[in-house]
Amino acid sequence: MLSRQFQTLLQLQKSTTTTHLLQLHSLIIKTALDRDQYFISKFIQTSCSVSIDFTRFIFDSLLPLDPPPPVFAFNTIIREYSKSSAPIESVKLFSQLQMVGLKPDKFTFPFVLKSCGRCSIVGVGGAVHSLIYKMGFDSDRYIGNTLLRMYSGCGVIGLAKQVFDEMCDRDVVSWSSMIAGYVACSCPLDALIVFQNMKSVDENPNSVTLVSLLSASTHLLNIHIGMSIHSQIIVTGIRLGVALGTALLEMYSKCGHIEAAFQVFNSLEEKNLQSWTIMISGLADHGRGEDAISLFTKMEENGLKPDSMSFSGILSACSHLGLVEKGKRYFDQMVKIYGIKPTTEHYGCMVDMLGRAGMIEEAYKVIKKMPMEPNSVMLRSFICACKNHGEVVCLDENLRKLLLQIEPDIGANYVLAACVSSASEKWNDVATLRDAMKGRGLKKAPGCSWVEVNSKPSVRSFNQL
Repeated sequence: MLSRQFQTLLQLQKSTTTTHLLQLHSLIIKTALDRDQYFISKFIQTSCSVSIDFTRFIFDSLLPLDPPPPVFAFNTIIREYSKSSAPIESVKLFSQLQMVGLKPDKFTFPFVLKSCGRCSIVGVGGAVHSLIYKMGFDSDRYIGNTLLRMYSGCGVIGLAKQVFDEMCDRDVVSWSSMIAGYVACSCPLDALIVFQNMKSVDENPNSVTLVSLLSASTHLLNIHIGMSIHSQIIVTGIRLGVALGTALLEMYSKCGHIEAAFQVFNSLEEKNLQSWTIMISGLADHGRGEDAISLFTKMEENGLKPDSMSFSGILSACSHLGLVEKGKRYFDQMVKIYGIKPTTEHYGCMVDMLGRAGMIEEAYKVIKKMPMEPNSVMLRSFICACKNHGEVVCLDENLRKLLLQIEPDIGANYVLAACVSSASEKWNDVATLRDAMKGRGLKKAPGCSWVEVNSKPSVRSFNQL
């Protein structure tokens, strides 16, 4: 009778707070309901939706009891931790579950595997895999799907493929997970081969599958595959949601079809920050800086708060247009208004922008005031600006040496450094750099452009897949 009254209290208190839970916990101890396995499970389930930290505190106090909390209670907290910022706690609780003599069930493993993937602890994930096999859960499709996602997340795509091949019961999630795994591990051609096999068994792709396939075509810079996927979306009537629409416009943008990307962007009924950011960056990368700035302004007017990536795109646009003052304002806005800590990429955009404008001294000050060391891209940009504007006398020798230290096996860096030294009439340095290149067997790679000849794709067309 008392147990049912407590259950009613838990169900009625939709806006339960930690204070209410503490009061209920005190009452539970007084009435010895902490021995009621079913009630404890319900209490833990309600408590998790309020505070995972509080729930863990209560749960730890129940562990020494005999019997310990049921597997359902363990599963509830393990699941919450797998979605939290501390997924490693799921793995720790999984160990505790076994230490108190309980056996995990088929609902336990997916949450633990998800946490292993998020923490990139493939060794622990492999041990869990062994336990799954021993307990006879290896034929469970849901566990199998989570298992291959775990291996993919840890970058062990070979083991993910092995799990996939051994699955006797696959669904669209299995195929989509395998395709996404190959894309995440930079194997886009393998992803397309899996899709070919998926079609051969008459398994229809869903929007998640198509997002991964678009990502694969973006990696390959193959517009033909991407356009075929777009055609399939239209023919099958799949809704162009935020994720799919964003993947589609990114594919067009990265493959050089910026107008098609803009058409997709304008057709989206719903856009998120990523959609806006990709479109802004795409416009900036294709020399349409004014359009990028206009879109950035429109994004702010729509109430979206730009993030670090958004500012990278807009600073790049200002750099290409030579809008130094506007670029400075955006940089200050990013730091002072939005509280975003500048990254190397942001500083790199500022150095590039100032360097292009011939403001070498100011670009140098940005590099010296940075809280981190400049990367090779920034150094090359600055050294080229010094060379192009005849300011080689002002070039810090330490920066030139740092470039060769960061990338000692790229011949172009030695050639650039030698050009700067020759302009400064430091002929001994030029000879030393040339000897260093020869000693390492380095050559400057010739310039090249990515072009499409006779509309032929670099890999087989999508229709062949």
